[in-house]
Amino acid sequence: MNTELITQVSAFLWQEADMLDHGEYAPWLESWTPDGLYIVPIDPLETDFANTLNYAYDDAAMREKRVARLCSGESISTSPVPRTIRSVSRFRILTNDGTNVTVRCAQNLREFRKDVLKHYSADITVDLVRSGGSFLIRRKIIRLINSTDTLQGIGYIL
Repeated sequence: MNTELITQVSAFLWQEADMLDHGEYAPWLESWTPDGLYIVPIDPLETDFANTLNYAYDDAAMREKRVARLCSGESISTSPVPRTIRSVSRFRILTNDGTNVTVRCAQNLREFRKDVLKHYSADITVDLVRSGGSFLIRRKIIRLINSTDTLQGIGYIL
């Protein structure tokens, strides 16, 4: 096990979670490759995301639109703005060729909005590309464990 790589990857993904929890969307948008994809599939076993229905299948332009909607105050699903806390853990390096790293981890997200606390758990797979002394996200797949159930108002970035 490459503990140095696990440390670098986990630090990057913890920073990403912190940016999202604190609404730091500009640096979050900058942490992606130009061709990066943010994917939240409905079917947790799906692999052909381009040809199936997803909760999210965002390229760079769509990520920017999603952030603009979140920040505008005009989206009913984000008014009032939910407060979130993400915990990311259980990191496992799936592939590493020195430039590209694929990691799988777990995320537990707590959302508090309108006096209701909700909990979302997910398996996350992230394809990272080394950039300078850190990484950029090429693809992030968020497989919610209850994705086939009725989900209410996920109007923020998971």
